[in-house]
Amino acid sequence: MAQAPTRSKKAQAERRADVVWEGGVPDGSGHVSAGTSGTFADLRVSLPTRVGEASGNTSPEELLAASHASCYAMAFSLALTGAGSPPQRLSVSANVGLDPKVGGGLEVSFSHLTVTGTVPGLDQAGFAEVARQAEQNCPISNAIRGNVEIQLEATLD
Repeated sequence: MAQAPTRSKKAQAERRADVVWEGGVPDGSGHVSAGTSGTFADLRVSLPTRVGEASGNTSPEELLAASHASCYAMAFSLALTGAGSPPQRLSVSANVGLDPKVGGGLEVSFSHLTVTGTVPGLDQAGFAEVARQAEQNCPISNAIRGNVEIQLEATLD
């Protein structure tokens, strides 16, 4: 796979994913792999399974949901620890929506985060407040904010 173009500013961290796509969009398909870590390889993607049944394939939206959920879990854990109440457990889900775009095409329209946590020393109000602060500091939230509706539901176990 080709290397990414050189940038003038060095990032603190860089990660890469690689895709090989064969054919046109309606009838083609591709495989996505983790280029940096190698932790996943050859995940299948295609348009019909992107907008219909998954049928064993993933999609950019599912990968975005995984990115958002995992990023938010880390941001929330960091915020809780910083507030003096490290979590015992956080369960985070992100549900990402793909909708028709005005003027044609498709767009990611929302990412709804749901978190349930076991956090000694916090009540529901405190948990919800730290959850909201963490969402504001999540790098993936910040990357999509203003372009994608982000909702958050936080429930203390």
